[in-house]
Amino acid sequence: MTRHSRNCTAGTVYSYHERQKDTNQSGYGSKKSRLGKDSIKDFDCCNLTLQPCRNPVVTQDGYLFDKEAILEYIIKQKKELARKQKEYEKQKNREKEELAELAKAENESKKQEFMKANSQAPITKQTADRPSTSSVSNMQEGKNKDLPSFWVPSMTPAANATKMDKPDEKVRCPMSGKPIKLKDLFPVHFTPIKDRDEKTSLIAKQARYVCAVTNDVLGNSVPCAVLKTS
Repeated sequence: MTRHSRNCTAGTVYSYHERQKDTNQSGYGSKKSRLGKDSIKDFDCCNLTLQPCRNPVVTQDGYLFDKEAILEYIIKQKKELARKQKEYEKQKNREKEELAELAKAENESKKQEFMKANSQAPITKQTADRPSTSSVSNMQEGKNKDLPSFWVPSMTPAANATKMDKPDEKVRCPMSGKPIKLKDLFPVHFTPIKDRDEKTSLIAKQARYVCAVTNDVLGNSVPCAVLKTS
């Protein structure tokens, strides 16, 4: 056995492989994966389209959206909620009809049992002394209705409709999940960088906006705040 193989764990440097192994086994560290720049959107990009906002608006929780995209999202969600509400109302009506039919059938069965009990002939000595004939056929006592004939249309299994829960009545933010309204969104006015390069569009530039107070270039590493006008 060589010297290197005997002392392979005696190094003074905490290697990357050892850090990953400790992270998987004991939860060491807080970094789970390293994300590239392409997987992180810019601070001025819409959370729906992932493109730079043309008419930016921000929610009360600080999520930035393009006004056209979030308006289209709200309209689409309202239509979807209205459709689900109609389906839920139809389901409630079907359940009421089924309960009414069950109550009616139960009432009819009670009437038939009562009529059958009161219309039976009195037991005489001849009928009592008559020996009972039992049959081993499976066609007696209503067993003919339990035939396992899967090819019979009435015996085929049916797919029962799944029960639908009551739909939500509010449109919710796609990021935070909280209720969102168009009146709660307030516009954002960025201060563009004063650049002499007028040929390149604003979207194609890497640095697009600066702070309105300090004139520092804004980016993903700079905490941004929006001042709401009163």
